[in-house]
Amino acid sequence: MKATPFILAALLAAAALPAAAQVSVNINVPGVVQIAPPQPRFERMPGPRAGQVWVPGHWQWNGRDYIWAGGHWQRARPDYAYAPGQWIQADGGWRWREGDWRRAERREARREERREEYRHDRHERRYDRHERHDDHHGGGHCPPGQAKKGNC
Repeated sequence: MKATPFILAALLAAAALPAAAQVSVNINVPGVVQIAPPQPRFERMPGPRAGQVWVPGHWQWNGRDYIWAGGHWQRARPDYAYAPGQWIQADGGWRWREGDWRRAERREARREERREEYRHDRHERRYDRHERHDDHHGGGHCPPGQAKKGNC
């Protein structure tokens, strides 16, 4: 008779072991959505408005599902350009990066600097190429195997 409680306790312990061994960890990182956003909807931008910038619509996460927030006009800021928000993949999920304003003149100045550097580099390479051909090989012919060595 004393064996019955012992067997019952052993059976209960054996049944509980597999359940205890299954551990599920669900780390919820604030601001990160585990479900990828749908493709953006096509929105026809209304005609231009003086002093206004069109902010395109985007998907918003409401805690359970994505809902579409339509585009809207926003007051333009002098010397700034609007960079629209976007969904980016981060921390094992998706995170919304809000749109913001960036200095337009700085960006344009950087573009112009890059263009100048590119023009200068192209000119230098052209000059070096002609100089090498004229000095070493008598006017543009490159002997076999010399181009790979950088001599032409």
